[in-house]
Amino acid sequence: MSDKLQKILAQVGVGSRREMERWIEQGRIQLNGEVAKLGERAGPHDEIKVDGKVIEHKVRTPRRVLAYNKPEGEVCTRNDPEGRPTVFDNLPKLKGERWIAVGRLDINTAGLLLFTTDGELANKLMHPSTQTVDREYAVRVAGEVTDEVIENLKKGVVLDDGMAKFTDVQFFDGDGFNQWYHVCIMEGRNREVRRLWESQGMKVSRLKRVRYGCVFLPKQISVGKWKELDQRDTDELAKLVDLPSRPVAKLDPKELKKYDRAANRQRTRQKAGPSKKGPGRKVRIDS
Repeated sequence: MSDKLQKILAQVGVGSRREMERWIEQGRIQLNGEVAKLGERAGPHDEIKVDGKVIEHKVRTPRRVLAYNKPEGEVCTRNDPEGRPTVFDNLPKLKGERWIAVGRLDINTAGLLLFTTDGELANKLMHPSTQTVDREYAVRVAGEVTDEVIENLKKGVVLDDGMAKFTDVQFFDGDGFNQWYHVCIMEGRNREVRRLWESQGMKVSRLKRVRYGCVFLPKQISVGKWKELDQRDTDELAKLVDLPSRPVAKLDPKELKKYDRAANRQRTRQKAGPSKKGPGRKVRIDS
């Protein structure tokens, strides 16, 4: 039995499938001593190397999923040339694996951001062809939200990159000029929620993602903190995109204590921003 290289590497947590395709095109992947080509397949007995390092792919590693409550001011890149804090700065450290972000949130958007070590799961959750994963946002808008505005947002609006719409719009709280709404959307295009409201003359002053698919932002996770999903929640997320169950990582007692200490060291932050002391330094603002 063989699978495409990018699928194998995604399954063992090297990166997302699309990222692995780019690495293959860049010549960073070797198959049995030769530079791999996009479209090649490999089986259990083939040797796969990434940047010269042999990748163990015969045994599928456990699946891990992390729910993170992103503060405003963090960017969704591993390294930022401007020295801004990133969503990866405060995640628990991994050995032999890495966290893959499931989608992105712009720097001014807060809320639920999922991470996983399973590149195949990340790819399925983000892929535009997947029609089983919606995203829910809490949004505070300034302006008069009429029935016509809501109807337009649900029927569809032509943006610069094509048609877009909310699958649901519900009033949540507030009166006067600033009101909170909950909206659902099936895609994750750049600033799509903000651009939809702006197309109707509204200004978005706050935006927070509260759900991704079947995963809600846990109430016990303060801003800037994370929580690892258990077996049941991880399986439900995988089932949503037709992937089989895989065991979540079981930590030994020493690793569990280290993990708990890291969780306890997390500080609650409403916003994050670059330090005045220089690039790469993080500023945490206690709530």
